[in-house]
Amino acid sequence: MARLFFIATAALLVLGIPVAFGGTTSDPGITATSIHIGGTAPLTGVAQGFRSVAEGANAYFKYVNARGGVNKRKINYEYQDDQYIPSETVRATRDLVENKDVFAIFNSLGTEQNEAIRPYLNQKQVPQLFAATGGTEFGRDYRQYPWTIAYQPTYISEGAMYGTYVRRTMPRAKIAILYQNDSYGADLMAGLQRGLGPKKGNIVSKVGYSASDDNVQSEIAQLRGSKAGILMLFATPKFVIQAYQYVNGLGWKPKIVVNAVSSASNVMVLSSSRGQNKRVEGSISIVFLKDPNDPKWKKDPGVLLYRKIMKRYNRSGNVKDVYNLYGMSAAFTFVDALKHAGKSPTRASLMRAATHLNERNNPFVLPGMTVRTTSTDHFPMDQARMERWHSGRWISFGGLLKARS
Repeated sequence: MARLFFIATAALLVLGIPVAFGGTTSDPGITATSIHIGGTAPLTGVAQGFRSVAEGANAYFKYVNARGGVNKRKINYEYQDDQYIPSETVRATRDLVENKDVFAIFNSLGTEQNEAIRPYLNQKQVPQLFAATGGTEFGRDYRQYPWTIAYQPTYISEGAMYGTYVRRTMPRAKIAILYQNDSYGADLMAGLQRGLGPKKGNIVSKVGYSASDDNVQSEIAQLRGSKAGILMLFATPKFVIQAYQYVNGLGWKPKIVVNAVSSASNVMVLSSSRGQNKRVEGSISIVFLKDPNDPKWKKDPGVLLYRKIMKRYNRSGNVKDVYNLYGMSAAFTFVDALKHAGKSPTRASLMRAATHLNERNNPFVLPGMTVRTTSTDHFPMDQARMERWHSGRWISFGGLLKARS
């Protein structure tokens, strides 16, 4: 019956006919005093640096629970290790849905990982909320997958920002790209070409790597051979840190652009070998969250709240790790959606709330940003600023840019 309902719902959405989410008060994972949600994160493995995305969110939920929860319900967030392996994401997600009876899947990390579980969750009519990926498809494909929504700015829009910046400031520079060989990397490259427009021919070398690779030494050596003046790092933290070291070791001196996935201040400090690797200086990225390492946010209420929560509910976590703050931001938006889902929320009412956000009070995002969705706009974050690494920290410049996916 559920499968027939899903097929019918998808057909109506394809035809452009508005669909009201169905649901009952007997949905799994919710009682009068609790709501059980789940997700996956790479707690071990090649991308374990992202584990703080889940840990930061969990700390925020503990903070909310200590203040009575949401409509007197405490949030129990259970996240399992998928090692950044899609097949493990599927296994863990099925366990959470079928054996742990979670109400919703929240904050699961990775593009391929969320792609792998999206059909299953939509067939089961389980909300897949605020997936930790910038994959454009998670907003674009809302008709086919009405129970899915991501969170951060899309990789295509991010890539377009870099392309526009390069076209305007370095229109003659040759460009080399290191990219993860999946849809995450493909989206960033597509966006870059869009932003470059008539200058996309300036891309002279593109080399991909697999997330399961040990290192990118040979890839960087190959890119160096292009003699490009700009290097795009469309890669996860492990490989970005390596890339900076290999670039420096080869004596190559390109202008480096690093994607937001790997531009957290703590990653950049490691990449710079604590100031010894000069190739990090002047790097370019985008920012959409307040960086707790930036002195200008020292007295900001949102960053003060972040530090308070970390000290009380995530004592073993690194307060300088921006991924913790990302997790809190996503958790804040989940709580906001849950509040708007009604005093007796269902999976359906939660999904309706998540697709009708107008959040202007998220304390962790940049001033002036709105976390907003509609029934036809499933891109919660569509703004960012450019930033430049200088003397051991990021300095943002320019105004808020509108992302175009």
